[in-house]
Amino acid sequence: MFVAMNRFKVARGAEMEFEAVWANRKTRLDEMPGFLAFHLLRGPAKDDHVLYCSHSTWATKDAFLAWTRSEQFRAAHRDAGTTKPLYLGPPEFEGFDAVLSETAGTRVAAA
Repeated sequence: MFVAMNRFKVARGAEMEFEAVWANRKTRLDEMPGFLAFHLLRGPAKDDHVLYCSHSTWATKDAFLAWTRSEQFRAAHRDAGTTKPLYLGPPEFEGFDAVLSETAGTRVAAA
């Protein structure tokens, strides 16, 4: 499994608009082989921003990389530049290969 995360520093007062952008956009993730799940997470508030994280899980890193090169990715991110005033700086990407996974009643070491 591969986990792709982007951290966003959202300007204080822009949280609802930021969340609405994500809630109302068509991601097309469900069209991609290997896509497992997506979550938008709200984190701690600081003086000038609130930390958010987009978190997607993929069957493999290759499945995620295929997403980043797809027409679906380009379509989902087409309007990304119009929301720059909501952020303090660009998003910060982090990618992780799973080494251990645990769900209710199941624990599996990754190969």
